[in-house]
Amino acid sequence: RKVAGLNIIRGEEFVEIHPDDAAALEVNNGDVVRVTSRRGSVEAKVLISDKAPKGVVTMDFHFSESPVNVLTNPAHDPVSRIPEYKACAVRIEKR
Repeated sequence: RKVAGLNIIRGEEFVEIHPDDAAALEVNNGDVVRVTSRRGSVEAKVLISDKAPKGVVTMDFHFSESPVNVLTNPAHDPVSRIPEYKACAVRIEKR
């Protein structure tokens, strides 16, 4: 990693999952899961967190080991031309 400060804050990728969703999926902190969309899949460790709303998972997008943008839709907003890299439907499976 090139930015030491970011490594201190978060040195690896996690998929943040709401506690209720983690219980339903039978996953624990540190378990490796596969996150799959219609466009691809990545693997990451679980971080159970209230920061993630129920029914939603969150991931950072700057870790080469888990290139989360392979999951997202390459469509662009017609006005701003900004890609839709922030949201997509995914399935979580314990490895």
